[in-house]
Amino acid sequence: MTALQPTIETVAASDPPRPATAAPATPVVSAKTWIAVFGATLGAFMAVLNIQIVNASLADIQGAIGAGFDDGGWISTSYLIGEIVVIPLTGWLAQVFSVRLYLLTNAILFLVFSAACAFAQDLPQMIALRAVQGFSGGVLIPLAFTLIITLLPKGKQPIGLALFALSATFAPAIGPTIGGYLTENYGWQYIFYVNLVPGALMIGMLWFSLEARPMRLSLLRDGDWLGIMTMAIGLAALQTVLEEGNKDDWFGSPFIVRLSIIAAVALALFFVIELSAEKPLLNLRLLLRRNFGFGILANILLGFALYGSVYILPSYLARIQGYNSEQIGMVLAWTGLPQLLLIPLVPRLMQRFDPRILIAAGFALFAASNFMNITMTSDYANDQLLWPDIVRAVGQALVMTPLSAVATAGIEAENAGSASSLFNMMRNLGGAIGIAMLQTFLTKREQYHSNVLMQSVSMFEEATRARSAQLTEYFVNHGVLDRTDAAHRAYVAIGHIVQKQAFILAFSDTFYLLGASLIVALVASLLLKKPDHVSSGGAH
Repeated sequence: MTALQPTIETVAASDPPRPATAAPATPVVSAKTWIAVFGATLGAFMAVLNIQIVNASLADIQGAIGAGFDDGGWISTSYLIGEIVVIPLTGWLAQVFSVRLYLLTNAILFLVFSAACAFAQDLPQMIALRAVQGFSGGVLIPLAFTLIITLLPKGKQPIGLALFALSATFAPAIGPTIGGYLTENYGWQYIFYVNLVPGALMIGMLWFSLEARPMRLSLLRDGDWLGIMTMAIGLAALQTVLEEGNKDDWFGSPFIVRLSIIAAVALALFFVIELSAEKPLLNLRLLLRRNFGFGILANILLGFALYGSVYILPSYLARIQGYNSEQIGMVLAWTGLPQLLLIPLVPRLMQRFDPRILIAAGFALFAASNFMNITMTSDYANDQLLWPDIVRAVGQALVMTPLSAVATAGIEAENAGSASSLFNMMRNLGGAIGIAMLQTFLTKREQYHSNVLMQSVSMFEEATRARSAQLTEYFVNHGVLDRTDAAHRAYVAIGHIVQKQAFILAFSDTFYLLGASLIVALVASLLLKKPDHVSSGGAH
C-alpha cells in the first residue's frame, strides 16, 4: 500500500567508518509511529473481542429482545458476515480514502453502532445493527496488521506482531470472561458499552498519530468491481451456510443447498477473476509463495482450533456442569490471562531461537492441551481444566507472533494490503469452518455413543433393573403417589443419565479432533523455510 510510509528517525551516523560488510543499525521508531500501532491494535482487539463477548451472553440477549433460540444465532452470524466480507476490501478501500480517513471513520462507526446495539428493541434491529458493527469493526483487524508491517522496520515488527497477537488469540480467550462477568453483574447491555472508553482512546491515538493523505477517488473508476461483487456474495453465502448448516440439517435443507451452490459458484468466479484481472482486489498469487502459503494453511487451522475450542469448552461447561456465563468466564480466564504475560516476551524469544521452533512448540502445546481433555468424566470441571487451559494459553502465546512474522517476511509494500486481508480473513474463515464442523461432529458422536450405551442399558440387565428400582423408590418417597408414574420417571431419568454420558464422550471426541487439526498445523509449520530478518534483534 503506497499510501502507508513509515515515520522513522534514523540513528545519527557519528561512529567511525565500518567495514563494507557490516550491516546498518536498526532504525529507531518514533513515538508517533508506536502510538499509531498501539491505537490500531487496540481497535483490532475490540473487533475480535466483540465476537466472543456476545456469544457468552447470547441467551440473555435473546430473552430481552424476544428472539427464539434458533433465530437468536443471527445476532452473532450477522456480525461475522459483515466482518468477513469487509476484511478483503480493506486494503483497497484504504488506498482509495487514505488510511487515516478510512480507519478513523470506521472506528467511530464501530463505537456508534456498539452503543446502538444496547438499545435494540427486537431481533431485526439487532441483526441490522450487528451487521454494520461487524462491517466497521472488520476494517480495524487487517489495517492494524498492515500498519505493523508497513510502518515498522523489520527489526521492530515482532514487537508490533506481539501486540497484534493479543487481539488474535488473547481476545477470543478472554471474551467469554468479560462477557459473563458484565452480563451477570450489570446486564447484557454493558457488553456493548464496554467498547466506549477504550474506543475513545483508540480514536484519539489514531487521530494524533496518522498523517493525513489525499484521497485517491480515481481508483474507484478502475476498481475490481466484478471481483468485489463475487467475493462479497460468495463469502456472505458461505458464512451463512457454516453458521446455519448444522441447525438446518445441512443439505437436507433446500435453503442451505441453494446457498451452498451460490457460494461455490461465486467464489469460483472470484478466483478466476482475481487471477486474470489486471488490477485484482487481492493478489492471490501470494499463496504460491512457500512461506505465505504454508503460513496461511497453519493460520486456517489455528483459527479452526482457536475459535473451535472457545465454542466447545463453554458448551461443555453449560450443558454438562450447569455453569452460568460468569462461571464459564472464570474457567476460560486461565486460557487468556497467561497470554497477557507471555505474549510480550515472545519478541525476545525470537531473538534467541529460530521462529519456526517457537511456532512448532506453540502448536505442539496447543495440541497437547486438547489431548489432555480426551478422557473426560462427569466430574471433569474447573479444577481438572486448569492445567489444560494453562498449557493451551502458553501454546497460543508462542504461535501467533512468529507465525505472522515468518508468513509475511519478504512481502512487498504494494502487496501488504493483500497479505494482511488474506491472513486475517482465512483465520476467521477457519474459525467459522471449525465451529460448524464441531457442532455437527458433536451431534453425530453423541448419537453414536448413545446407541452404543443403550445396548448395555437394557431392562434385561440386572444392573439396569436395580438402578430403576432405586430411582422408583426415590420418586415414591418424594411425593409421587402412583408407582407406575414413579417407574416411568425412573426410566426417563436413566435415559437422561445415558444421554449425559454420551455427551461427555462426544465432547472428549471433539477435543481429540481439535488436537489432530493442530498436529496438521504443526506439520505445515515444519515446511516453512527460515526467512531473513525476522528476529527483533537483528540488523536490517
